[in-house]
Amino acid sequence: SVHGEILHNHGHGNVLREGQLLVNDSGAEANSHYAADITRTMPVGGKFSTRQKEIYQIVLNAQMATIDMLKPQLPYKEAHLQAAKVIAQGLKELGLMRGDVEEAVAVGAHALFFPHGLGHMMGLDVHDMENLGEDYVGYDDTVQRSDQFGLAYLRLAKKLQTGFVLTVEPGIYFIPALIEKWRAEKKFDSFLDYEKIASYIGFGGIRIEDDVVITESGCRVLGKPIPKAVDEVEQVCSA
Repeated sequence: SVHGEILHNHGHGNVLREGQLLVNDSGAEANSHYAADITRTMPVGGKFSTRQKEIYQIVLNAQMATIDMLKPQLPYKEAHLQAAKVIAQGLKELGLMRGDVEEAVAVGAHALFFPHGLGHMMGLDVHDMENLGEDYVGYDDTVQRSDQFGLAYLRLAKKLQTGFVLTVEPGIYFIPALIEKWRAEKKFDSFLDYEKIASYIGFGGIRIEDDVVITESGCRVLGKPIPKAVDEVEQVCSA
């Protein structure tokens, strides 16, 4: 999609134009029937603009930071919140957010840009066993689903166990309708610089997603490496 700010966008009539961002969220199924779910964001034309590169690097930093911390017994909710803090800190450095990062994430101000969960379980289904209900798959007696915007959409929050397969897919999106709504309500305006944010309307969105398996001591990214560093992506797109 060239409208990456629209999650699960089903429109396919767009013409790619230089300067846009292309979000490619792809799935595949192995001969063993197990699923994969990987996302990359690419610059149409082969080169990121300065602004695109800045936002992309924040998303990549969030993904790498959370992958590095995954291990058995870690509540996945903690990984989600860590991704949110990395995103909030990066946006603060760009002047889009302000104030204390911990406080901003605690109240959910970052969810203007990161309105979904960090990831979900995978197996024979891309969203493993979710027909049973997300709360039965991603939650248990030790962790209850939040009702806070953004965090409420986290599909997996419980402690990780060896052998779990899951996605890690942080993102940053500039959703015009949501920005306009929050700005009119002056929602979290102590943490959000709406004047600066307004200059990003039309930017779209960026998401980076990989699949990982939890090992006895940490985690391992599944599959052969797919370029995701800025220079690697530009090199592939320009080839």
